[in-house]
Amino acid sequence: MNEIASGSSRKIWKGLAIALVVAIVLLFTVVLPAERGYDPTGIGRLLGLDAMHPAKASPTIDEVIEDVTGGNDNIAAAEGGAFSEPTPLPNPAIHQSQSTAPRTDRFDVTLPVDGKTEIKAQMKKAKVVVYEWSVDGGKVYVDFHGHDPAKGDKFWVRYEEGDGVTGGKGSLVAPFDGEHGWYWLNVSDQPVTIHLTVTGYQDGMKDYGLIP
Repeated sequence: MNEIASGSSRKIWKGLAIALVVAIVLLFTVVLPAERGYDPTGIGRLLGLDAMHPAKASPTIDEVIEDVTGGNDNIAAAEGGAFSEPTPLPNPAIHQSQSTAPRTDRFDVTLPVDGKTEIKAQMKKAKVVVYEWSVDGGKVYVDFHGHDPAKGDKFWVRYEEGDGVTGGKGSLVAPFDGEHGWYWLNVSDQPVTIHLTVTGYQDGMKDYGLIP
């Protein structure tokens, strides 16, 4: 009798284990793809079950505003689905209306061996320029920096430095009123020519020529 009871118990537990495995397989291959749109095995897609899951509706304009503003009642949707105010409001430190068009200044400077020069953009604080420069005939050492006259001739801030380079490009938002630009030294064994283009809201450019 004990052996019969033990055998029956093993069959019951085996049946339960098989049923559990079948249930888990059906969960991931049938139930989740059909009801939740979650198909980790890919079988639901092959069987077309993922199509049974309803697509998520596009958010309404009110839901978008709620998500962006965190429920700020001061920003609402205007008629036609547009915001009545900018979201977020402009930061005057990074956005400024300009009364004049940007200007472009170009320079071509030839440096002899060991020759050096500086070219600076005269800029007000928060004004922006974009620049590009290249070297023909060799390589140079460059120091891109700015001077704040209000703090004396010895005060300067380095933005970038490179040795044995042939060009560069980028942008600068002036951190203070002053001169912002480049010092170049010819490190090649032959003359080089530097081509510089600066476009933006600089008040002017200062070319120091060849520096003794």
